[in-house]
Amino acid sequence: MKKRILEYLDYVDSILARDDLDWDEEIKKHLVQISFFAHERLVHLIVTVLFALMTIGSILYLNFTGNMVILFLVIALFVLLIPYIMHYYLLENSVQRMYVQYDAMRAKLGEAFREKDR
Repeated sequence: MKKRILEYLDYVDSILARDDLDWDEEIKKHLVQISFFAHERLVHLIVTVLFALMTIGSILYLNFTGNMVILFLVIALFVLLIPYIMHYYLLENSVQRMYVQYDAMRAKLGEAFREKDR
């Protein structure tokens, strides 16, 4: 998924440099991709939150019972949680970058939304 999303972002950046495209069609295609990646982002948010809750629950169980066998579960959950967080971070930032690209495409049609500088 990481390779796909990064390649797609680069592809859109490359077509934004052009002026000879049918921007209505490109916007439609881009919105489909945004919906795919936004759905992926939602699924990974749910998985990441569940892993975080399981990790916290395991730590609390270990703390109250002192059962050292649970320590292996805590370590395994941490090992899985860190890549989940990194992947979710990539998805979140990439989808937000796609929103900026969408605004740039709309600007090609003269219908741009521009975020105010803060």
